[in-house]
Amino acid sequence: MIAMLSGTIKATTLNSAVVDVGGVGMLVQISPRLAASLNVGASAHLHTHLIVREDSLTLFGFESQSDKDLFEVLLSVTGIGPKVAQSALSVYDAAEIVSAITNEKASVLERIPGLGKKGAQRLILELKEKVKSLNVSSISRPSGWRDQVSDALLGLGFTSRDTEDALDIVSSHFGSDVVSTDISALLKFALQTRGRK
Repeated sequence: MIAMLSGTIKATTLNSAVVDVGGVGMLVQISPRLAASLNVGASAHLHTHLIVREDSLTLFGFESQSDKDLFEVLLSVTGIGPKVAQSALSVYDAAEIVSAITNEKASVLERIPGLGKKGAQRLILELKEKVKSLNVSSISRPSGWRDQVSDALLGLGFTSRDTEDALDIVSSHFGSDVVSTDISALLKFALQTRGRK
């Protein structure tokens, strides 16, 4: 099991990075939120989880141990695979997901792409007790901007899918500056993304 990687970022895409570890390029699947914060040439330290299938070995990378722990707990839920678990961590941080589960806020969880209403209810039912033992704390990148921009876009008639696409583009464009950028600027940019993929 590969538990973590430390090395130099050689390339990034919206949801992956190539990390040079001692001359070997390791392809790691990461959330768009994390991808936006990584710079080519910079060093990185990622906590990882290896998924072994008959036809593939897929390495998933996380910024913190708490994100990795939550990812592994999410995988234990019936019907939730690595893509949905990772998309959960791109929409919210670990503390927000744990809070939504323990407070039974299904409407918050339904915003996770690929989860849906039944998936959100299953998540709460199966994990309400499990997540209490997780040691998660909100990282210094609050995603309150995401909720505010999402609510505004939905109020303006964007579909849930278009809203998620726009939020991903905003997150990718602004990177780590998204937290300190004025909400009105983020919303304006999000509105300009309509129709872009």
